[in-house]
Amino acid sequence: MKKLTLTVVAFIFCYGFAQAQGGIYLIAKGGVNYSKIADQNFNTSYHAGASLEWDISKKLGIQPEILFSQLNSTGTNGNKDNNLQYLSIPLLLRINVTKAFTINLGPEYSILMNAKETVVNNASSAFKEGNFSVVGGIQLDLNSFRVYARYDIGMSDINNLTNQKEWKSQIIQAGIGLRIL
Repeated sequence: MKKLTLTVVAFIFCYGFAQAQGGIYLIAKGGVNYSKIADQNFNTSYHAGASLEWDISKKLGIQPEILFSQLNSTGTNGNKDNNLQYLSIPLLLRINVTKAFTINLGPEYSILMNAKETVVNNASSAFKEGNFSVVGGIQLDLNSFRVYARYDIGMSDINNLTNQKEWKSQIIQAGIGLRIL
């Protein structure tokens, strides 16, 4: 809970600081995840949250985000074994190619909030509490409306079990956003 509170306070501080500088927008966003762990098949889930768009110049800006993101993993028996819920915090560089087209690149740290088990026992102890990843994607800026797609590749081994191979996540995200401030 302390991590969540600290994250929200930092987000509000960044928003206040950037508002004083001008040229910042608060975006509510959500969409679909196609995610997998290690060599499993991709599974569908969702993400929702908010981001700040702060253009430092006409061509460059930053885009910190806070997203609730779900990642499902499928076991060898075909059932969804685990439902992992993360608080994801990407810090993206915005490269404004045109007024309506942006490339996003940067790191992301995700905090495991909950690991629900459906088949495998002790799911929460099987996964590490954090995941570092790299994000790359594109975004269309249509006045107050946003459409985006990105690829998120895990750099951390999220496997907390001994004598197992590495578990790294891969997520393809597609979504929409709406400027609210």
